[in-house]
Parts: sequence; structure tokens; C-alpha cells
Amino acid sequence: MIIKTERLFLREMTMDDYDALYAVLSDTDIMKHYPYTFDEQRVRSWIERNMNRYKENGFGLWAVCLKENDEMIGDCGLTLQNIDGKPLPEIGYHIRKDCQHKGYAKEAATAVRDWAFKNTDYPALYSYCKYTNEPSIKTAESIGMHFEKEYPDDANGITHVSVICREEWSPKI
Repeated sequence: MIIKTERLFLREMTMDDYDALYAVLSDTDIMKHYPYTFDEQRVRSWIERNMNRYKENGFGLWAVCLKENDEMIGDCGLTLQNIDGKPLPEIGYHIRKDCQHKGYAKEAATAVRDWAFKNTDYPALYSYCKYTNEPSIKTAESIGMHFEKEYPDDANGITHVSVICREEWSPKI
């Protein structure tokens, strides 16, 4: 287990999480702001990439699980992403449709933000998405991020970038 919150725990994902993650990443409503909806191979590759990230970086996207029943409802974590040509630490999240609008993305992303500032020396953390992805932008803002910029790119047309700097972060005591 990597992180515990009030209602969730985040842990490294494994291939055993395939079915639960497929339910999230293959959902056309959830992925409507993503360049594509995932098929079986893309989900398996997603899990493999994150398993490699754990080994190489000590972090990646983690399985988001409900404490009450251990059920995986999505992913959230820290990855290094190409944001406007620079490799930057990004907090990403995907939550299953029936679990949205319950604060799980905010709870998980807040925990990842705190973990990242406590366990890395990154001066800032980012979140990026297609400029039309209002739910993702609102989640980023709910954890203290603010608009940094938008830029054109091939994947999103226009990418929206949010940021929080270490000096803006107030850890819980």
C-alpha cells in the first residue's frame, strides 16, 4: 500500500487489475476528452508502463481502491509527462463512471499531491488535459492547482495546464 486516505487506499497496480481498469479506460464517456478510448492491448500496456514506472521512478499511476471493500475504482498517481516539450511531474486520475461526483478523484489527487511533495524534490506539480475537460480541470483546482497556460498540440488540439508550486502547498500537520 502506498497511500491511505479517509475512504481510499492507493497501491501499485498489477495485471490482476486488468478487468477493473478496462471498465474505466474503455468507457467512452470517461475517455471522451482523451485522444482515444482504450482497447484490451492499450489497457495491458498501461498497466505494464506503470509497473515499469514503479521500478524506474518509485512512482506511477496507482490503483485507487475503496477501503470498504478493496474494490479498484480507477487510477491516480504521479508520472513524468511531456508537457509543452518538457518532462514534468503530472498528477493524473481516472475514476469509474458510477464512482464519479463523490469526491474520490479529489481525495486521491490530494493524497498524491501530498505524497509527491513529501517524497520528491519537485518544485511544482502539474495536471494537464484537453482544454474542454472541465471535470479534470475542476479536480486540479480543488487540490490547489491553478491555470498556468494553454498550448496547441496534436493529441488535444489545445492542452490546458494547471500547476501547484511547493511554496503554495500547505501540508497537513
